[in-house]
Amino acid sequence: MQFGIQFFPEVGPQDKAPNEYFRDCLTIAEASEPLGYTHVRIVEHHFNHYGGYSPNPIVFLAAASQRTRRTRLVTGAIIAAFNHPLKVAAEIAMLDAICDGRLDVGFARAFLPHEFRRFGVSPDESVARYREAIEQIDLLLREENVTHHGRFHDIVETTTFPRPTQRPRPKFYVAASFTPDTFEFAGREGHSLMSIPMAAAKLKELNQAYRRAWREAGHPGKGEVMFAFHLFVDEDGERARRIARPHVDAYFRSLLAASSDWASVKSDDYKDYDKKLERMKQQTMETLIENGGALIGTPEEIVRTLRRLDDEIGFEHASLQVNFHTLPMEEAMRSMRLFADKVMPHFAKAPVLT
Repeated sequence: MQFGIQFFPEVGPQDKAPNEYFRDCLTIAEASEPLGYTHVRIVEHHFNHYGGYSPNPIVFLAAASQRTRRTRLVTGAIIAAFNHPLKVAAEIAMLDAICDGRLDVGFARAFLPHEFRRFGVSPDESVARYREAIEQIDLLLREENVTHHGRFHDIVETTTFPRPTQRPRPKFYVAASFTPDTFEFAGREGHSLMSIPMAAAKLKELNQAYRRAWREAGHPGKGEVMFAFHLFVDEDGERARRIARPHVDAYFRSLLAASSDWASVKSDDYKDYDKKLERMKQQTMETLIENGGALIGTPEEIVRTLRRLDDEIGFEHASLQVNFHTLPMEEAMRSMRLFADKVMPHFAKAPVLT
């Protein structure tokens, strides 16, 4: 298992100025590499305290590439419905060159009604736009003089520049949370998977569907899965939970507020999201820890949780959000270092014997 750092800004100007927020994130990214963290990842969201400080993950990752040398840089994830494939393909290749081939590209469908409304895109087109964009971006990165007639975008005899540094292209991730068909799509197409372990029993079933689709499509290996977690570790478990609680609670308030339109918006591409919203309202920090969505506690407690999730579900990467909400920078850095010191060695690869 490999561990990386995820940034998901859940702040607004009244909480933290954007220059201060990104200065802290870049400091964390730079400090993470010598500690053994293997990726830096950031989200795309818009117009809201929930993620809105990061409207373009490529911009942040370009800066992070200059603070690191080996770390993989991961878009977590580009929202295909709100971006033109020609522009995205060129920007991906540009960042791949800037970071000398360390880029992994994650794509997401989006799930916030207010974003669809403001971009003038129907949620009912979400799946179709998502899959068409991934197909077109894949073609543009792999091939030159591309022609592809899609439902939303026509591409005629076009070569995007620059060409990717990684050949034939950077690795693709697909973000999936609730929809079985998205997990199966990722496996069938041979893409890696991003998800969140909010409910381990359900995710086990979905993860199995991903691995099965991967295998049935004839791809080598078994696929690759990255899970995202809130992380706060302290030698004193009660102190860890006491410090983390207000920041986890704020995250859920922000998520629920940003998602609240699902109570009145209906879409075949987002079946039962109103019911999912109601279930999210029942979440607490304790249930999040119990289900495995948050790694908060002592190093020993977190080791047990990671082992349980790996045994029950199986995954290759843990993407850790260490500076969630307005958690003080010194606490985030201390937690990140303690995790590297006391948790990561339990999951180190066995030495190769010769």
